[in-house]
Amino acid sequence: MLKIRRSENAEVVFTLSGQMEEETMAGLETLITSEANGRRIAPDLKDLTLVNEDAVSFLERCESNGVSLEHCPPYIRECINTQRRGS
Repeated sequence: MLKIRRSENAEVVFTLSGQMEEETMAGLETLITSEANGRRIAPDLKDLTLVNEDAVSFLERCESNGVSLEHCPPYIRECINTQRRGS
C-alpha cells in the first residue's frame, strides 16, 4: 500500500510512504502531471519501504523529465543508477 501526502510551498511535494508497486504508479503519475503546470514537483521518498522494478523505471523517467526525487534512499538510488547504466 502506498500513502501519498501532498504539501505545497515554493514547490509541490508528494511525501510517499509504504510500498510503490505497478498499480499505484498510475495514480501518482496523474497527480504529478496535474500539478506540474510550471511548478517544481518533488516526490519525497524517505518513507518508501519497497519498490519493484516497474517503480524504479517510473522514478527514473520522472527524474529524467525534471522531477526532483527528494530524500531518495540509497537502495532506490542504486537501482535507478543501475537501470541508467543498462539502458
